[in-house]
This record gives sequence, structure tokens and C-alpha cells, in this order.
Amino acid sequence: MTLLEVVVEDVAGISAAVEGGADRLELCAALALGGLTPPLSLIAEAAAAPIPVHLLARPRDGNFRYSAAEAALVAADITATAEAGLAGLVIGASRSDGRLDTDLLSAWIGHARAAASKRGKPLALTLHRAFDLCPDQIEAMETAIELGFDRILTSAGEPRVADALPSLGRLVGAAGDRIVVMAGSGVDAACLPAILETGVREVHASCRVPLDDAGAAEQRFRFQSGPRQVTSADTVARMKSILAA
Repeated sequence: MTLLEVVVEDVAGISAAVEGGADRLELCAALALGGLTPPLSLIAEAAAAPIPVHLLARPRDGNFRYSAAEAALVAADITATAEAGLAGLVIGASRSDGRLDTDLLSAWIGHARAAASKRGKPLALTLHRAFDLCPDQIEAMETAIELGFDRILTSAGEPRVADALPSLGRLVGAAGDRIVVMAGSGVDAACLPAILETGVREVHASCRVPLDDAGAAEQRFRFQSGPRQVTSADTVARMKSILAA
């Protein structure tokens, strides 16, 4: 059965994803920005989850071209991931031409392997959607395989993966058993059956619904721009039932 990874950004999301039957969590903060590195307090909470947790290490929003200081922050996040006992890591970095920054990624992967060695347990490695900005995705996939990534999270070069199903299918075919192609971005119950026809073995979704708690004062002070989006255990369970069918 295809695996369901649910991306969460708070403690309620962790509980809802587990309750709904998620197979794995991606832990982050600021999902509205595409996800950023979560705080240490949330990492500690997630470490107690009964399913594997992969941490997104992304120090800021915007592009994936990082300065030396920002790269050092990601290295520290990698150390924190290993020390917390989480199962995996989600990273990505680009060059100015959009291709993968192999030098930086190689350094981070080496750091991850060293950190994992100290704890005696490997860290699973996911290449995040910096992949979707690569001008040649087949070439980028080969690079990811050479670097040692276990999977690629991708929307196959479009903002929503449901709009790129032929490209997704080509990536799945090119990957074979060498690397996992995990479909993400806009995955919901309506488009999931079509996504599964491409042969993907893993899907990534937020399974969120709007919570009607947007207060007038909070919006006036710009603490909130509208109803909060929260992980729904029912939505997770619905996605799992489709995968099981």
C-alpha cells in the first residue's frame, strides 16, 4: 500500500495525524511559507510520536540558495534531528541556475551520516522541492541518487502535482527501485486516485481544514490573516482509506 506522509506544524497536528493513521510525519513550522525549520520544543514533542518523523531543515523562506551562515544553521538542525532521535531529514539547496547545489548537499549529507553514526541509527534523507526548480529533473534525479538520497518530494515541476501527472509518471518510471518519488503539493482526496495511477509509492499531504477562529482583533493587528488551517484526523483517515482501497 502507498505510504502517507502528513506534514504538520504544531502539537495538535502531530496528534491528529497519528489519530488519523498517518504512516509518517514531516515536521516543520510556517507551512504557509512552504515550511521552515521547527523549534526545538516542537522537535522534542514530535520525538515521542509513535510513527517516524522527518524534520524539514529550511532556515528561511524564499529561494534555496544559501550563504555560509545559513548553511551552518542547517548543519546545526541536522545535529538536532539526530540528537532528538527523529527518523529522517528533509533538505535541499540550489545553485543560481536552479540546479542542485551538489557541494552543499554533499557536505550536509556527510554531516548527517556522521551525526547518525554517533547515535548508532541512520537518518533517512529526503530531497525537498528545490528539486521542482531544477531545469532538468531527470538529471536532478540522477544527482540525488548519486548523493545518496532515499527519496525525492516533488510536484513534478508544477505548483500542484495534480497538474503534472504525465511528468510525475516519467519520474516514477525513471526512478525504478533506485529512489522513492514522493508526490506532494495539493494532494487531497479528490486528486489522490489519479496520482496513484502514476505508480508513486509515497504521497505527502497536509490534510488540513480551515478552523473558524479568525478573531477581529487578531486580524486587525495582523497576528492572523484568516482562519487557521489545522490538521484533520478525519481527512487523514479518508486519505488512508483511499490508499487502502
